[in-house]
Amino acid sequence: MRSMQPPLPLLCSSATAFVVVLLLLLCRPPGANGRAAPPGASPPFPGAPAGQPLRQAGPAVVNGSVASANGAAAGLPTATAPPPLVVIVVERHHHLRRELIAAIVLCSVAGVTIIFAALYALLLWRRSHRALVDSKDTQSIDTARIAFVPMLNSFNSYKTSKKSAVAMMDYTSLEAATGKFSESSVLGVGGFGRVYRANFDGGFAAAVKRLGGGAQGCEKEFENELDLLGRIRHPNIVSLVGFCIHEENRFIVYELMDNGSLDSLLHGPSHGSTLSWHIRMKIALDTARGLEFLHEHCNPPIIHRDLKSSNILLDSDFNAKISDFGLAVTSGNHGKGNIKLSGTMGYVAPEYLLDGKLTEKSDVYAFGVVLLELLLGRKPVEKMAQSQCQSIVTWAMPQLTDRSKLPNIIDPMIKSTMDLKHLYQVAAVAVLCVQPEPSYRPLITDVLHSLVPLVPLELGGTLRISPESPYATQKHSPR
Repeated sequence: MRSMQPPLPLLCSSATAFVVVLLLLLCRPPGANGRAAPPGASPPFPGAPAGQPLRQAGPAVVNGSVASANGAAAGLPTATAPPPLVVIVVERHHHLRRELIAAIVLCSVAGVTIIFAALYALLLWRRSHRALVDSKDTQSIDTARIAFVPMLNSFNSYKTSKKSAVAMMDYTSLEAATGKFSESSVLGVGGFGRVYRANFDGGFAAAVKRLGGGAQGCEKEFENELDLLGRIRHPNIVSLVGFCIHEENRFIVYELMDNGSLDSLLHGPSHGSTLSWHIRMKIALDTARGLEFLHEHCNPPIIHRDLKSSNILLDSDFNAKISDFGLAVTSGNHGKGNIKLSGTMGYVAPEYLLDGKLTEKSDVYAFGVVLLELLLGRKPVEKMAQSQCQSIVTWAMPQLTDRSKLPNIIDPMIKSTMDLKHLYQVAAVAVLCVQPEPSYRPLITDVLHSLVPLVPLELGGTLRISPESPYATQKHSPR
């Protein structure tokens, strides 16, 4: 709806009329301020100015006779002439000066008022004009929110909430960047679809998650992730680039994490050989920082509900970021009976699995399982026989609390590369996190504070390693 333009001409004309009336009032004859002639008095002769002294220029005529000095001398009767009228004019120069000053001041005030009125009207007009332009420009993109400049020309504006703006991408550009979603571009497979590597023009690369089928759960996860990631900004939470809707398919585009997931590095072909002890502690610390932001700094708090090693992504410097918020819920919204049991076997807290009780401590349990993966190099659930599976928690718990047995179950890739005192501390934190009773588990903030002293200073912690230490030669840098 086009806004009304401010009545600038009317405003200025009214102010001008006010000044004209003011000047007319100030320009009245000053006789009213001096002492005027008495009522009925008239000039002594036509053309003579009023207020001048009356001077007798000739003989006075009284009843048709002329009175003169000679007639008086001759003894003729004469009429007594009235005394001459004298009008006293007092010139009040100081009053005129005051009126002149007052007129100047009033005119100045009126002029300033007109100027300010004109400027105010101009400001209103410019605001209304700018609002009109902004309402037409619905396809613009907030470049401060999207850090990937080469792709901005292919985005349209889409708002998922009042607090966030998520960019919508063209399906054609996604198809071209992923090689028509070829198998060679697959980075991983999730619960609702695959993740592809996308190489766009200009050298920009991203990860594209494809959610297909149009199932109800898929649609809900899609909307939930757009809403949450569109509002979250944190160094340890993956950044959202944009989204796309094409027929029944839904696409979510994230920043590309060059080193993939923690799951692929720990349990893939390399079996964790690229992850040193200090890098593993850095990954645990980064993950704890991301969870602390969700639990303590989001309003309302967010429960991830599906924290696992495959949802912890690593960039080229092994900075860890939490991803996949499709199952995440806000604290206080999960007790309404509208959230079904979800998660990944081996990471789901027992109270949530058995009673449906979901709190932030459920995420702490899942974090404890990830911490055990980093220590032991084992999967959260492993097959023991054809129909039997064993949880890493059940298997490791008796040995984690025994200092004589603990070094024997550590991942061989990092065995004998860490200070045993630090190993015992991390094992104690993991044991607390996977306690069956939620009240026995620490808050993620307490976990974070316990891990900070175990991570080298150059990797984001506070640990200082002396040159004499046997672990000083260990490669701290992720490169």
